[in-house]
Amino acid sequence: MAPSLDSGLSVKKIEEKTGAIIDYVDLKKLPQFGALSEKVNSIVDSSSWWERHGVDMCLHTAGFIGWFYSHFLLASTNPLVFTAGILLLGCCHGMITIKSAHMAVHGAVCASPFWNRMWCFVASDIVGTFSADVGYAIHVKGHHPHTNIIGLGDSSTFKAPFVPSMLYMFVTPLLLPIMTPLVALKEIIPESFFKTVRHLVLAYLGLSFHLYLLATISHLDIVTSILVIFLSRNVLAIPYIHVNIFQHIGLPMYSQKHRPKKIYQMTTGVLNLPRNPVLDYCFGHGIISCHTEHHLFPRLSDNMCLKVQPAVKKFCLDHDLPYHEDSYGRRVQHFVLNYKQLMVDAPPITKFVGLQ
Repeated sequence: MAPSLDSGLSVKKIEEKTGAIIDYVDLKKLPQFGALSEKVNSIVDSSSWWERHGVDMCLHTAGFIGWFYSHFLLASTNPLVFTAGILLLGCCHGMITIKSAHMAVHGAVCASPFWNRMWCFVASDIVGTFSADVGYAIHVKGHHPHTNIIGLGDSSTFKAPFVPSMLYMFVTPLLLPIMTPLVALKEIIPESFFKTVRHLVLAYLGLSFHLYLLATISHLDIVTSILVIFLSRNVLAIPYIHVNIFQHIGLPMYSQKHRPKKIYQMTTGVLNLPRNPVLDYCFGHGIISCHTEHHLFPRLSDNMCLKVQPAVKKFCLDHDLPYHEDSYGRRVQHFVLNYKQLMVDAPPITKFVGLQ
């Protein structure tokens, strides 16, 4: 039985069988976002440049160095070394096109808006063959302000209701290297001729340069080079899809007409996964273990999200707000068992009047 409104309790219940998350929040005690923002800003203001930007800049640089060095491993005739080259190329490609591009599109790589913009074009268009303009429109202008709002930011772009659960979870993500540039073109062509041409030029230059490195450093023919690109970009494809659905779908969804306050919307509609030595650095803390912090403060770098996390978590718990955390394995189980409800059927609108 749900607690009564008078109990003043916030409860997060995770069902043992399905892993479904149910929140009960007392709206009478809902704190102001400004109170949390003040605490976080004081931590940011007292942090050094190294903490705010330097740590992640070093990781971005390491990603580019590893991406380049992987081509030397791919020149080896030893199958194990060659495989290591594909894995390194895949992980570094993910670090550049997911972690770096994600931070850049939010303006979190450095203090300069201009250099954030340039970094975004390099990481997204040139290396990732995905339009930075499309990423900004879908992610920053759509998903973030409208997180879990039905029809606006409900992560429905990741749904494929015609695909069976096991196929969707573990096979169709392997089509990402093909689908990514096609989705970018589908979204950008109707928007702007100039942006379309700019993206095509940058993506073509990036792909051509990559093929050149594979030919000159790795000594691969064109067919093998294309196969290597496809395989390397699939190294993190499955967890990429998983993470994008785990952290929002299955959590409370709201209508545009009756959307809740930001602090309620983000704390009920976002979930953190545990720290992971691969995904934390290839995808970034803001996408994996500090996703709640990232949605509350999207302009913070990944390292700063990690630094403010204890304060954000304490604030949520002190004010009886949910702070969703669950394991990767439990989320996989939840989505496999409840695939029809979560990924096929339309999500129900959550009532947030009184106790949820």
